[in-house]
Amino acid sequence: MSFRLSQRDKDIIGFINQFRAVDRDSLVELFFKQLKSPINACNSVMVRLYRLGLIERTQQYSPTVYLPIDAKIKKNSQKILHFLSILDIYKQMCTYSTPKQVIVEDKPTGKKGGIEPDLFCIFKGSPFWIEIQRNQYSEQKMQAKINLYEEFFFSDEWKALHWQPEDRSAIFPSVILITPVRYAVHSDHIRIIQVANIHELMERYKSSSEQQRDAKPIKPVVSSGRIKINLTGW
Repeated sequence: MSFRLSQRDKDIIGFINQFRAVDRDSLVELFFKQLKSPINACNSVMVRLYRLGLIERTQQYSPTVYLPIDAKIKKNSQKILHFLSILDIYKQMCTYSTPKQVIVEDKPTGKKGGIEPDLFCIFKGSPFWIEIQRNQYSEQKMQAKINLYEEFFFSDEWKALHWQPEDRSAIFPSVILITPVRYAVHSDHIRIIQVANIHELMERYKSSSEQQRDAKPIKPVVSSGRIKINLTGW
């Protein structure tokens, strides 16, 4: 069968491959909202791509969730909700600034047993590793997760990651814990930020910026309470 894909078709397929599970309403928001009838347009495109065998779908959820053609997760798997939660965080970021260098389920150590953040991205000019906690864990388990980040920090292997800037010193990303629960975790070496969502992150940043603008210049302190986001770009 001969067919021609538009650039939007290719972008949608690539986006689904990247995020693993994407619901119809998110596709409407990200690719069709400028159209007169965005939902109808999205439905038409997605049915066509599905019939061409370029994407998979599951109707276990409403609205329909689309998957990569070679998806290794079952259509009723709880893993789909995990990927949708990652997508939701990405969309929240997009309301402020489109993240760059996005990696879903990043594995920066390249080995089993290392850190495995749900999402890596450069947002507002700063690199972040994001852990999305949909379930509540013990503080011991969460501290063990932070300890793995510290272990990677001391390895210096992160300095060679492909997204590091070529014209300046390497940067170790801040770690964002997306969680409704606040854990008593700590690190003397990496920045840990605990927020319920990206909107809370931005509100906290806004408040911090206003305080810094009103105060006398001081030497910056790295902590989980004060957030510094570089707004000048990567």
